[in-house]
Amino acid sequence: VQLQASGGGLVQAGGSLRLSCAASGRTFSLDMMAWFRQTPGKEREFVATNSRGGGNTIYGDSVKGRFTISRDNAKNTVYLQMNSLKPEDTAVYYCAARTRRIVVSAMRDVNSYEYWGQGTLVTVSS
Repeated sequence: VQLQASGGGLVQAGGSLRLSCAASGRTFSLDMMAWFRQTPGKEREFVATNSRGGGNTIYGDSVKGRFTISRDNAKNTVYLQMNSLKPEDTAVYYCAARTRRIVVSAMRDVNSYEYWGQGTLVTVSS
């Protein structure tokens, strides 16, 4: 499975961006798809995750109410709509995926995901 993230860029505080992550390869095997983000010197932070059927959608506390994760299974693509962006949202955003369902408590764990995209940079100016 290969993941290709896109949609990053420069935006002013309060603005919006939509990230996309297209999966290719053995996409039929994918269940969980997620977004993480990372800034220099810090650990990768959980942003949001979504199961194939949509039954498990979870957000990180710092983005809850502002970001929305969604999927188009026909296109094998997961999206992250980011609204009301803040300078502290500046990071490289990575999409991730795994093939089998896991317990809810593990869905925020970076080590739970088998496949990773290359990252796309989001910069929010104040």
